Amino acid sequence: MIDRILKSRLQSRPKSLMLLGPRQVGKSTLCKDFSPDLSINLANERIYTEHLKDPGLLERVVLAKRQVQLVLIDEVQRIPTILNTVQALIDDHGLRFLLTGSSARKLKRGKANLLPGRLIVEYLPPLIYPEISDGFDLERALTTGTLPEIYLQDYGPEILESYVETYLREEIQAEALTKDLGAYARFLDLAAELSGQYINYSKIASDSEINKETIRRYFSILEDTLIIEKIPSFTEAERSRKARQREKFVFFDLGVRNAVLGLHRNRLSREQRGSLFEQWVLLQCIYLNRMQKHNLRLSTYRDASGVEADLVLQKDSSTLLAEIKSSPKADDQMFSGLRKLEAIVGRPCQKVVIYCGEHAQSFGERESAIPYQSFLNAFNAGELW
Repeated sequence: MIDRILKSRLQSRPKSLMLLGPRQVGKSTLCKDFSPDLSINLANERIYTEHLKDPGLLERVVLAKRQVQLVLIDEVQRIPTILNTVQALIDDHGLRFLLTGSSARKLKRGKANLLPGRLIVEYLPPLIYPEISDGFDLERALTTGTLPEIYLQDYGPEILESYVETYLREEIQAEALTKDLGAYARFLDLAAELSGQYINYSKIASDSEINKETIRRYFSILEDTLIIEKIPSFTEAERSRKARQREKFVFFDLGVRNAVLGLHRNRLSREQRGSLFEQWVLLQCIYLNRMQKHNLRLSTYRDASGVEADLVLQKDSSTLLAEIKSSPKADDQMFSGLRKLEAIVGRPCQKVVIYCGEHAQSFGERESAIPYQSFLNAFNAGELW
């Protein structure tokens, strides 16, 4: 049994909760740990159809049951208008709701009432390192990802194939609102291949023969359906410099990304492992920052002269620059780009190489090589500064 980080914090919250996250990250399992008095799963087609045809059904069902205090509604984005009834039940009867959803896009498009002042909104990612640090299998995480059932079971690769075909290639395809299914299929493969890279919309459009604005819309759909995470460019350098000013997108789970490309059963090459390890660490930082409410600003940097940092973390006036390396060894040369970027920033920065070695090492003032396990544990605890 995996103890999710969000669970302990949510247990102390008296308000209703909207829990967002991609399919199969464990939203329903987490909510059921709170022992709801009534559960309504809108992913079930029969239940969905009943509530869609009869908007008053939820209220009648809830009020007909005695001593109902906590109600779980799964996949609430399928009927955004049901949130109006939820608000009335909260206001008039003092009920508490647990709501799950996998598409912010459907909630926006349905002009959903997001119950301002009544709901706490949280995001649940796949399993993250502090939750599975005991016996953690990095190769498994990089190859088949950390969706709970897939990471914890031997039949994970088969589930990944089903996930990609029934969810990404069908349901998300429907979100694209396009008749050109071939264009979306080509885009999805390209998006998976470009995960972790700086995005050049013009080049993607040229390579895929898909209109640039359509490419932007497709990326927006994947972001709204929580399939990708966007990492902005760091732009606060004092010295005039031509930075690339491009965003990075990273698939929310590397196993899903690999399955799109048919790589989830393969042994990783050295080059693949390096790229996937960098993406995995970036995802861990994004998820921990969001879940623990650290309020750090995350970005990445690369300019025309090749100066780069895989990760830039900012808190108040402090800045941490990081290189992410899958190597088991660290050396002084790994800090060269970070030192150049520190000069461009124009103020002292903490410089870190996150690597796969066993020991923390000092390479100079404010310069450290830190094993990824120690770095992520410190990030989780808010101890980086």
